[in-house]
Amino acid sequence: MNIKKIYADEVENFLKTLKERDNAKDKEVTAIVAEIIENVRQNGDEAVREYTQKFDGKLPEYYEVSKEDMQDALDDAPDDFVEAMMGAIENITEFHKNQIDKGFCITKENGVILGQKVHGLECVGIYVPGGKAAYPSSVLMNAIPAKIAGVKTIIMVTPPMKDGRPNQNILAAAALCGVDRVFLAGGAQGIAALAYGTETIPKVDKIVGPGNIFVATAKKLLFGVVDIDMIAGPSEILIIADDTANPKFVAADMLSQAEHDPLASSILITIDGNLSHTVAVELTEQTKNLSRKETITKAIENYGVIIEVDNIDQAIEIAERIAPEHLEVLLEKPLEYIGRINNAGSVFLGNYSSEPLGDYYAGPNHVLPTNGTARFFSPLGVQSFYKRSSYTYYTKNALEEVADDIITIAEREGLTAHANAIQVRIDN
Repeated sequence: MNIKKIYADEVENFLKTLKERDNAKDKEVTAIVAEIIENVRQNGDEAVREYTQKFDGKLPEYYEVSKEDMQDALDDAPDDFVEAMMGAIENITEFHKNQIDKGFCITKENGVILGQKVHGLECVGIYVPGGKAAYPSSVLMNAIPAKIAGVKTIIMVTPPMKDGRPNQNILAAAALCGVDRVFLAGGAQGIAALAYGTETIPKVDKIVGPGNIFVATAKKLLFGVVDIDMIAGPSEILIIADDTANPKFVAADMLSQAEHDPLASSILITIDGNLSHTVAVELTEQTKNLSRKETITKAIENYGVIIEVDNIDQAIEIAERIAPEHLEVLLEKPLEYIGRINNAGSVFLGNYSSEPLGDYYAGPNHVLPTNGTARFFSPLGVQSFYKRSSYTYYTKNALEEVADDIITIAEREGLTAHANAIQVRIDN
C-alpha cells in the first residue's frame, strides 16, 4: 500500500484534492436525485415502492415494521449485543442530558415581559443505512438526543436487505431507543418521503442521520422544505502525533476510517520522521487481516497522507485549516492542547481514546460535520432537535417610552407602515 508523504509547504495541493473528491459526480447525482424527489412528491408510496424494487432488489413483505416485529428483533438479539448497546445508551444519555436548554423570562419594572420558550420538535425523521453499511449505533446517536429534547414522534426509514427483510440489528436498536414508527424505504426516495409525506409515511419537521451520496444530495435539495442536521461527506480522521505515539495505534485508527468509503481521508501530521515510516509499514501489515481491504486500499492511496512538520504549532495550524470530522491528539501531554483546537467535529485525546470509542460508546455524538464544515457546523446533539420562540409583552406606558426611537428607525428604513403601527397606539 502506498501512502503519500508530504511536508508542510505541500499541504495546499492536498487540500485541493480533498475538496474535489467526487465533484465529477455531483451534477449527475443531483439530476438523478431531483427526479426521484419529484416523483415521490407527486406519487407518494407508489414511487417509493418503485424505487425500492429498482435499487434494493426486492419489495419487502411489509412497508411499515410493526411494534411486534421490532420487539421480536430485540428479544432474538444476542445477549452480549444487547448488553453492549445498553451500556452505550447509558453513556450517550448521560452526555446528552448536559446539553438540555432552558427557556427564560425577563421582567422589568415598567411592566415589560420578554422571554424565550424552548421545546422539542413535533416529528423528526431518522435515516439509517440498512444494506452493507448497517449501523445500529446510528439509531442510538440520532434517537437518544431527540428523545431528551422532547421530540414527540420519531419516524425511522431504512432500506430493506436484498431479501426484502429489515436488518434485525437496526430493529433491535430502534426498539431499545423507543423509535415510534419504522418504514422500509431507503435512498433518496426515503428522504423525499419524510420531507413531503406520503399516504403512509408521515411528513416530518427535520431529517437526521447518515447516508450515501444520494441520501446526502436529497437532504441538501430538500433543505427548506424540511430542516436537516447537516450535509455529510466521506468520513475523515486527522491524527497529530509525536514520538510518544504508538505506530500500531496510529495506523489502526487511520484504517478504521478508511474502511468506511473509498473517498474517506486518513491524515497523520507528525514531527517525528521515524513515526511516519513505521506507520506506513503498519498500514500495509494491518490491512492484510481486515475484511474491507479493497475499500481501505483505495481510500489510503487516494486520500491518505502523512504530513511531516517542524513543530506542534505547525501541526495544529494545519489541523485547524483542514477542520476534520475526527481529530486525535496523540501527544505526550494531550490535555494541554484542547484549548487550542477549535475546528474539529470531535476530539480524541491520548493513546487510549481511539476514534471508534466515540463511534460506539463513550457518549459524545458520532454524527459530525465533514469536508471542513467543522469550522461552522456542530455535532448532532439535543439542541439539534429544539425549536426556540420568543415572546414580548409591553404595556402602553412602556411603549410610549420607546416609541420615538422605534419610529425614527422605521422611517430611516423607509418603512412608514411600521412607524404607523407604533404611532396609532400612542395616539389612541
